[in-house]
Amino acid sequence: MKTETLAIHAGNLINKNNKAVIQPITLSTTFERGENGDFPGGYMYSRSDNPNRKSLENVLAALEGGAEACAFSSGNAAAMSVFQALKPGSHIICPDDMYHGLRNQLKIIFKDILQFDFINVGNLHLIKENIKNNTQLIWLETPSNPLLKISDIKAICILAKDNNIMVAVDNTFATPLCQLPLSLGADLVMHSSTKYLNGHSDVSGGAIITKNLNSFWDKIKNVQSYGGAIPSPFDCYLIVRGIKTLPYRMRGHCENAMKIAQYLENHPKVESVFYPGLPSHPQHLIAKSQMLDYSAMLSFLVKDGEQAAIKFINSLKIFTQATSLGGVESLIEHRYSVEGPDSKTPKNLLRVSVGLEHIDDLIMDLDNAFG
Repeated sequence: MKTETLAIHAGNLINKNNKAVIQPITLSTTFERGENGDFPGGYMYSRSDNPNRKSLENVLAALEGGAEACAFSSGNAAAMSVFQALKPGSHIICPDDMYHGLRNQLKIIFKDILQFDFINVGNLHLIKENIKNNTQLIWLETPSNPLLKISDIKAICILAKDNNIMVAVDNTFATPLCQLPLSLGADLVMHSSTKYLNGHSDVSGGAIITKNLNSFWDKIKNVQSYGGAIPSPFDCYLIVRGIKTLPYRMRGHCENAMKIAQYLENHPKVESVFYPGLPSHPQHLIAKSQMLDYSAMLSFLVKDGEQAAIKFINSLKIFTQATSLGGVESLIEHRYSVEGPDSKTPKNLLRVSVGLEHIDDLIMDLDNAFG
């Protein structure tokens, strides 16, 4: 089936009794056992599994072309399941501009458990130099947050396989509509389903999708089941509902983002624009080779520094100044002030999540804010 069809049907289980077209929310925390002690309905206890979670995991695996998926209560919880599944003392190669929530997770929670180096993963030679005997994982984030750097997934996966190292890709910015890392050689894909997958800024969630069923995947499933950082049935229902429109939403998001990137690139008050769809992006050719579209996240540098950038966002009326991304509404934020004092993000950088408002209204709002 095509992506649009999978998005609608792969996460929908029809109830055999009442034939409801849309799968109902199953709130029960426990399920009745059979006379011989088995579980004829296929479910035992909601922490272990739930019909709504199973539907969400089914559609995520189908969209990413994976064997299975595990849904979690947040993107951070999903990523942490991978780190928890590694043997203590394992070494991870991470991007130098890794999402600050996961970077801090490693530096604070796993500092005495795992080893990690934050490097420029766009440099294949540098990755090779940082491989150690205990390197078990290369974590990629492409496009990256917030500088929209692009990593060559296929080339890195070839290098990783030669050294018996797993590759996990944070595909949150791209979604499976814009990029399919498993088809490029990655072992795992991670999502914050809070973002584009849900698409309406009203639920938190995360997921890991695996290319192959193996012993490491079993460890991740154990972290999900015994760790218990699972999404509620209602959360799963909302994300599944959001995914049904994902293919069509992403087309609008990408179209608007390209027009805004082009507008900003030609504006005299903009220093630089970071968007992989622009030919001026330093890794545009890599993005073009591995992405189906360029998604709708972009960043730009405002001329005249941090205060000019803050004044600009405070002058916007349609773009909302808020953290997060991937909703139907356009968001903008001063990223440095969110990431903290150890941030490498330029102080005059603004990150934009381009929404589905009419492009003329969005550009007019930008025009007015520039003054």
